[in-house]
Amino acid sequence: MNILVTGGAGFIASAIVRQLVQSQRGLVVNVDKLTYASDLERLKDVENKSNYHFVKADICDQATLGNLLKTYQIDAVIHAAAETHVDNSIQSPDIFLNNNVVGTYRILEAVRAYLEDWPSEKKKEFRFLQISTDEVYGDLLGLDKAKETSPYKPSSPYSASKAAADHFVTSWGRTYKIPTLITHSANNYGFSQNKEKLIPKVISSILEQQAIPVFGSGRQVRDWIHVEDNARGVIMVLDKGISGESYNISAENEVENLNLINLLCDLVDEYIKPLINIEPFLTRQLIEHVKDRPGHDIRYAMDSSKVLKLGWEPKISFQEGLEITVASALKKEKF
Repeated sequence: MNILVTGGAGFIASAIVRQLVQSQRGLVVNVDKLTYASDLERLKDVENKSNYHFVKADICDQATLGNLLKTYQIDAVIHAAAETHVDNSIQSPDIFLNNNVVGTYRILEAVRAYLEDWPSEKKKEFRFLQISTDEVYGDLLGLDKAKETSPYKPSSPYSASKAAADHFVTSWGRTYKIPTLITHSANNYGFSQNKEKLIPKVISSILEQQAIPVFGSGRQVRDWIHVEDNARGVIMVLDKGISGESYNISAENEVENLNLINLLCDLVDEYIKPLINIEPFLTRQLIEHVKDRPGHDIRYAMDSSKVLKLGWEPKISFQEGLEITVASALKKEKF
């Protein structure tokens, strides 16, 4: 199976690419525009593998996408390319509309043209997998965990753009008979994540002895999963998911933001105290509550029972994952 991954130098997609390449399951073509959130260093372990190929291109360039599909005889697409940071979407929603909605439309149209002459039976074997987010379900304060059948109630320009993209994928599947799949992932974390995200932002703030900003009360609840577990879940859905279905991928680790920040502070303290001559090194003193984000959702949470039935389960506990992430960050900073 030859697989094209869009946004493959991004945080989540790079983990998917690494796992696909290392499993020797076919050619993996990584298409990435290399924006600020992309980093080819994440793919150092596979960049010289014979079954990996990188192409710098914009997913809004439909002609290039069509040529890549034909040139590499692609059997499946994992569409992960997207703008993802909520704060950025509030400031510049047009970028999210273009990249997340128009970009998804362009890749769907490239795939539609590519499959046009395929025999119907062969076409059924193709896969188009859309990487989505738990944020499309909106604020679940006081509600049950979101199931795949839960209504979409996006709150931010980011989540609205992903919801729109999901609907394009679903409709192209129904109208044009493209075999589609959608995965909704919880908040991802792990080493090499961009510093605009919560966990690396807290760690870098501590290391730089800068204020750790906390939106409002900090009582917002997020559902966390290690990026390697999410990548395994995506690949499981690609292999075993039912065409036309969506799957929530969650390790079901619900944690309040403030509690998570305190935990990260304590973990960094634990690692750093024996190495430096600062006593006490009280990182919690860096916490600073700031004005809340507009339209801020209070709680995200997903029911992952559907993907569990495919045979997937998380392997990295939240405590272990955080410890590895903190240790890796400190090692990079040579602490």
